[in-house]
Formats: sequence, structure tokens, C-alpha cells
Amino acid sequence: MNAKNTQKTFHDFVVTDIDGNRFDLKSLKGNKVMVVNVASNCGLTPQYEQLQELYKKYKETGFVIIAFPANNFKEQEPGTNKQIKEFCTANYGVSFPLMEKISVAGEDQAPVYKWLTHKSENGKIDQDVIWNFQKFLIDENGNLVDVLLPKESPVSKKVTEWITAD
Repeated sequence: MNAKNTQKTFHDFVVTDIDGNRFDLKSLKGNKVMVVNVASNCGLTPQYEQLQELYKKYKETGFVIIAFPANNFKEQEPGTNKQIKEFCTANYGVSFPLMEKISVAGEDQAPVYKWLTHKSENGKIDQDVIWNFQKFLIDENGNLVDVLLPKESPVSKKVTEWITAD
């Protein structure tokens, strides 16, 4: 069997949402997905507003944002899942799916992030998570397409053109 046939896709993972429920990424088949690691006490935290704006504008077109809170960088996400959810809802009206707090880097890196960051797993790109609000773009078939570094706006032309492309 060749490596291509055994290559996992984003849809092969099951994660846990912020309320503790099982979230099968297979349910996102047919959607373009932006995966982003988020933090409440970061200089980039205002990107939540742009993420929500992007989600609201394109969710009816088969676009989803999945956010993973993480405390990997200078402990900028110290809260519990409940606190994080309250913060995101109260301050930014977040309605896109929030997952439970995980590790996106290091020895305890979550399996889905191991896939996102290692070419040997995703077949496309080696790209460590360098800071909060790094964005990974996943196509309708669960393949990694691109990575946007943390400071790149989630509403950049590059992103909107990708979402609206056939």
C-alpha cells in the first residue's frame, strides 16, 4: 500500500468541544475549515472579533472555524474551559465551535495538532505553532492546504479568496 492511501486527513480525528462533548471532525466533510489556536490574554486576542466576523459572513457557504484554546505561549490562556467560553461569548459573541483547552506544541501536543504541524502526518507542510492565533486552512476533503502565521489577519484577502474559490 502506498503512503498516500494511508495518509490521515483532518476528518480522521475526534476531539472534545469546550462543553466536554465528543466532536467528530468527520462531521465537517464538505466544508472548508480554519483551525486556530486561541488565547484570552494575548496581544492578538482581538482577532476573535475578525474570526467571528469571517464565520458569520461565510458559514452559510460551507466554511467553519474551529478554535482550540491553548496555554502554550507565555501562559496567555490560564482559564478553565468554562471561563474561556464565558470570555469568548461575553467579549466577542463567538458562535463558531470552541473546543476544549489543549496543548498545541511540545511533548503533550494534541494528536490533531501533531497532524497539522508535521508533513510526515499531513503530507503537505511542516510548520510548528509559533504563537497564539496561528491559522491552518483545511479543504473540503480534510487536507491541509495552507498555514497563516499568527499576525496574519483572519480576514485577509488570501483567506477570503480561498473561502470563495471553487
